[in-house]
Amino acid sequence: MLMFSRTSAYKHKRMERKIKKFRKTIWDYYRVRGRDFPWRRPARRGGTYDPYRILVSEIMLQQTQTGRVEWYYERFLKQFPNFKVLAKAPVRDVLRAWQGLGYNRRALSLKRTAEIVVKQYGGKLPKDETLLIELLGIGPGTAGAIRAFAFNLPTVFIETNIRRVFICSFLSYKQKVSDKDIFPLIDKTLDAKNPREWYWALMDYGSTLLTTSGAGKKIVNPNRKSAHYTKQSKFEGSNRQLRGRILRLRLANPKMSVAEMAEKAGWSVDRVVGVLSALKNEGLI
Repeated sequence: MLMFSRTSAYKHKRMERKIKKFRKTIWDYYRVRGRDFPWRRPARRGGTYDPYRILVSEIMLQQTQTGRVEWYYERFLKQFPNFKVLAKAPVRDVLRAWQGLGYNRRALSLKRTAEIVVKQYGGKLPKDETLLIELLGIGPGTAGAIRAFAFNLPTVFIETNIRRVFICSFLSYKQKVSDKDIFPLIDKTLDAKNPREWYWALMDYGSTLLTTSGAGKKIVNPNRKSAHYTKQSKFEGSNRQLRGRILRLRLANPKMSVAEMAEKAGWSVDRVVGVLSALKNEGLI
């Protein structure tokens, strides 16, 4: 029993040392090489962070790289600067502003969320995690990010770069790493006084952990060890690509015939009809 206690105490101290070193590594990296994005800059009024701007960025960043989001983010905010404006905007205008980002359902969800926030919460995004998850397009990960970035609240959440950091730093010996294995580590290492910047630091550090091997030809992604890892399906020729083309054509010319759409998109009339039906059912057209 005494030996067991000593062993447990030793493991505990070793983990504490590892966590301390880990925190230092992350903060040191961030102080020198932290990235700058428009959604990381506080709103002009009083240097505070606008929850609306954070929400827009988090929805845009779902399945989309930061470099691609930057330009669309600034343009979208100029057209729809707050919840009230977005809530009142026609769906067609919102979808047009979103064109180029892909996954257009996110734009529709964002608009519907703005309508709910204006109607139910007086135009103020709620801080409560349960209430956030009830909003369209917001899952646990996005809700956690909003709580940390918009309100600087110490909350535990995970996204792809954060997952990569913890697999590399604590679980590199394991295969099929579950997020359930990672959440306790995120919780133990979290900077409760400054969660906003801590998560930025984790994400920035994680973005560097994609390495090349074999004369720089092969990308080594630590997230392949995650039990939740899935390889994104090919975009070229996919239904997702066709949906985007058809939506762009419909937004540009609502009176365009199905036959003309099929010709311009390069697909069969039957397939275009199926896509149009799906887009209509989803409220995108």
